[in-house]
Amino acid sequence: MSRAAALALLPLGTALAAAAPTGSGGATITVTVTGLRNAEGVVRACMTTDEDRFPRCRGVPGAYGATTEAQAGNVTFTFTGVKPGRYAIALLHDENANGKADRALGMMPKEGFGFSRDAKVRMGPPRFADAAFDVGSENRAMTINMRYML
Repeated sequence: MSRAAALALLPLGTALAAAAPTGSGGATITVTVTGLRNAEGVVRACMTTDEDRFPRCRGVPGAYGATTEAQAGNVTFTFTGVKPGRYAIALLHDENANGKADRALGMMPKEGFGFSRDAKVRMGPPRFADAAFDVGSENRAMTINMRYML
């Protein structure tokens, strides 16, 4: 993995703790995150329609963010009142709960990550199109596997 690609990987931050947009109506999106290696820290999730900023969510208008305590195995996020559109989800297992993706030697992610549609990480984070899914008026459920490089 190139240094630039590794630095771009997992830029999720503390902004994900912000409340998701609310409103009546809209779909409910339930995300089950599997493969957590321990119960340390928190798991952060961000769901966005912003193709240009993905997987970044800090300061993105209309992004849905959530944080939950980690537990070994699986955790679940539920986003309610989701407006129709094309979304992608980025996850971070922030094991030390410091609000950032820690790296070994400034390059390799030390903490877990995942993306909707289990989009593959090659020389950096996946493209929005590889992680994107459509939301209409129907509720949806999906599973995302947490991955660890170290």
